[in-house]
Amino acid sequence: MRSTLVRRTVLTASAVSLALLSTACGSDKADDKVGGATPTPSGAATSAAPAAKAKTDAELVALLVTQAELPTHAVRAATPAELAAAASAGSDKPECLPLVKAQSTAPVGTPAGRAGTKAVALPKSAGDVLGATVTSIALASYEGKGADAAFASVKAAATACAGGYTGSQSGDSLKISKVVPGAPVTAGDEALAYTAVADVDGEKASTELVVVRKGNIIATFSAVSPSGSAEQPKAVVEMQAKKLG
Repeated sequence: MRSTLVRRTVLTASAVSLALLSTACGSDKADDKVGGATPTPSGAATSAAPAAKAKTDAELVALLVTQAELPTHAVRAATPAELAAAASAGSDKPECLPLVKAQSTAPVGTPAGRAGTKAVALPKSAGDVLGATVTSIALASYEGKGADAAFASVKAAATACAGGYTGSQSGDSLKISKVVPGAPVTAGDEALAYTAVADVDGEKASTELVVVRKGNIIATFSAVSPSGSAEQPKAVVEMQAKKLG
């Protein structure tokens, strides 16, 4: 049987998918503007933007993607229980903790403001609902060079922990067998993309992770699927990055 954490992740994703899709309008309009950027190597950095005042929780909430901006998804705010579970993220290897936190959409470092939401890809048919990718989105704003440091720590952790680690949440654990580069992402001032693969009782389950820095804001995207294999949430990443400027 799968570990408790894997099972809980799958069940949570399934519940979120079903709950959101049962109330969504189910627009069938394709968003031709999303996911069309020409990719460049993941993690490519540009010059850092001038230092700006960190944003508050309320200011970050206003920057989150909305249902109207993602007609191909069902969007809802993260629940207190989900935020609490994310905050409990831990790792058996200290050097892997920034990566585990990003994967759990917990804050890396000490941000001045935080906000989060979820987006579930609308399936083409009712029968595809359990294959929908569920993306957790987290925004964090930092004072000074905090965002640069947070981004660099995730990048360093992904390199140090490519061979695997054990992550934990709320007392449950999950062994990640490997971390590999994901499809390249072009967004913000710099971006990272990884696929974290768990091998549980002979079954593979993957999480698609994207981290984008725009000025002093870090946007984290962690995508899972009830099917066990998530897709990189390109449309979500591009729309959220567009809102950050």
